[in-house]
Amino acid sequence: MKQMNSYIDSVFSNEDDLLEEVVSSISGAKHVLEIGALGGYSGICLARGFGKEGTLTSLELKKEYAELAHSNLTKAGFGDQVTYMTGAALQSLEQLVKSDKRFDFFFIDADKGNYEQYLTHCIELAKPGAVIVADNVLAGGSVADQKAAPRRHTEVMRTFNKTVAQHPQLESLLIPIGDGMTVSKVKK
Repeated sequence: MKQMNSYIDSVFSNEDDLLEEVVSSISGAKHVLEIGALGGYSGICLARGFGKEGTLTSLELKKEYAELAHSNLTKAGFGDQVTYMTGAALQSLEQLVKSDKRFDFFFIDADKGNYEQYLTHCIELAKPGAVIVADNVLAGGSVADQKAAPRRHTEVMRTFNKTVAQHPQLESLLIPIGDGMTVSKVKK
């Protein structure tokens, strides 16, 4: 598995951002929720997918990362289309649920230990047919390689992957690109 990931990364190193943009475009998403902004890389990819009509709500734990991400999205021409909520993502998600917000695309790339809770909130916030993408689900290939030394999040990602695959409200697949992404469609 590690060899496969290394191969994919070396040959298709620019495919991660392309995949995010393509998936966002295909879904017709106009209202996107991102969990984990960091420097704004994924936010730019997602914004390219929805163009000038869409909006991005981005949840980021640290204010300085949210400011950096906003600066980078502004440079890319999307600064006016993004809103940042800083602090613990679970609290921000609860606020969004209470405010009755709805989104048609989600990108989860934050603290792995909360992925299942993030998924639950995303389903609550989803419009029918929404797409939920979660990044880093292969945990460096350790989720599939029983002989590999487990990483910090190996078991968390194994559990998350089973949850996504068996969730009654989702149709899902795992794309083995980079460190793996699950792509789930919320059933109507």
